[in-house]
This record gives sequence, structure tokens and C-alpha cells, in this order.
Amino acid sequence: MLTQIARPYAAALFDLAKSEGSLGAVEAGLVELQTLSGESADFRRFLRSPVISADEKSVAADAILAKANLDKTVGNLVKVVARNGRLFALPAIITAFQALAAGERGEVQADVTSATPLTSAQVSDLADTLKAKIGKTVTLTQHVDPSLIGGLVVKVGSQMIDSSLKTKLSAMKIAMKEVG
Repeated sequence: MLTQIARPYAAALFDLAKSEGSLGAVEAGLVELQTLSGESADFRRFLRSPVISADEKSVAADAILAKANLDKTVGNLVKVVARNGRLFALPAIITAFQALAAGERGEVQADVTSATPLTSAQVSDLADTLKAKIGKTVTLTQHVDPSLIGGLVVKVGSQMIDSSLKTKLSAMKIAMKEVG
């Protein structure tokens, strides 16, 4: 359902930014918002809270935008989303916009989950390997999940490559149960 809400907003923003020639500036502004959401638990709660009314969120969003000094088009998006009571969908809107922008540049988005943060050299090597396999430039979004123990889970579109130790150990456990 969140995708159904996010996709029209992202598509409208993408079309507007493309027609204004400001795709890069809008995407940078959205990344700033995404970073703010990632760094501030209070901001994440504010976005998702059903207790705060749309009018209150709209007023608060205006105050946040005034201090954040974001791209005007991004600010207008946040205001519209707040007025419509859809701020909870903002992270999904940002993700959908980034996918559209990446497609415009001929890039593919890949989600990489690892047990520990990857070094810049590892990220570069992985991006190069994926580019050689897929034939397109790959933009990596990194996630850390210590429960993987080691290895990686890479998701590109509908394709998933799981080389995590957690999955390998689970497979071994199943195989051992079948033998015994």
C-alpha cells in the first residue's frame, strides 16, 4: 500500500524536476531529507505519528524546511505531502524518486546488506562486479544486519544473491536434519 501512495508523488516530482532541469538538485535535497530521517529518531516518529494532525504536521514541516534550506521543489513536495496527511510515506516517496532518477541516468539500484559496514574499497569492488554482470552502472544502498554473521545479501530488482553465513548455516542445519 505504501508503494501505491508513494509512486504518484514520486512520478509527479520526477516529471516536474525533469521539466525544470533540476533533477540533480531535487535528488540532493531528497537525500538530505533521507539523511535527516536516518539520523533523527524524533523526525522519524514525527513523520509516522498518527496522533499529530495533518495541519500540525504542515506547520511543523514549514518550520523544519525553513531551517533545512532545501531545494524549493523538495520543500513544496514536503508541504503538499504534509497537507495531504501523507508524511508517513515520505521515505517511500524518496526511494521511488531515486529509482526513477537512476533509471533516467541508466543506473540500477542495488540493496546490499552485510554483517558489518563495508569499506569504500569493498563497495567499489562490489559495484564494479555488479556493473560487469548487469551491464549498467549500479548505485548501492547499504544496510547492516549483524545477524547475517558474515557475507552479503545483494538485491538488484527482483534478483537476490544471498551469500550470508546465516543462510549457509540454515541450509546446513536442514541438510543435517534430512540425513539424521
